[in-house]
Amino acid sequence: MLKKFLSVSLVVLLLNLVGVIPTSANSQAETQARNARKVKDGIMKLGNGETARLQLALRDGRKLKGYIREAGEESFVVVDAKTGAATTITYPQVKQIKGNNLSSGAKIALNLGAVVGIALGLSILLVVVLFHGEK
Repeated sequence: MLKKFLSVSLVVLLLNLVGVIPTSANSQAETQARNARKVKDGIMKLGNGETARLQLALRDGRKLKGYIREAGEESFVVVDAKTGAATTITYPQVKQIKGNNLSSGAKIALNLGAVVGIALGLSILLVVVLFHGEK
């Protein structure tokens, strides 16, 4: 009985270690600068032209849809495909971005979620088997 209890406790403790997410205390300016760099990298990865379509949510609440006409060091220009209106956006203004080549982060998150789900499922199965064999 004691061995099984210790085994189950060890499994639970190991699962807690897997679920811990390290955090760091960054200032708001550092966080905004890091986010702006991520946005810039994503925009540069998308490229420009009518094939570089994207959807943006800005920090002021506006939403834009269109393609990237040009991208510079400090800003980029989004052209609405329907109206042809061009809007210059600075990288820190962007809250959320969706585009053709920006799905790799989503793929990584889905794969990580699947691995964690499988690990949790196996540990639950292990606990059930251990306690079922006890009776």
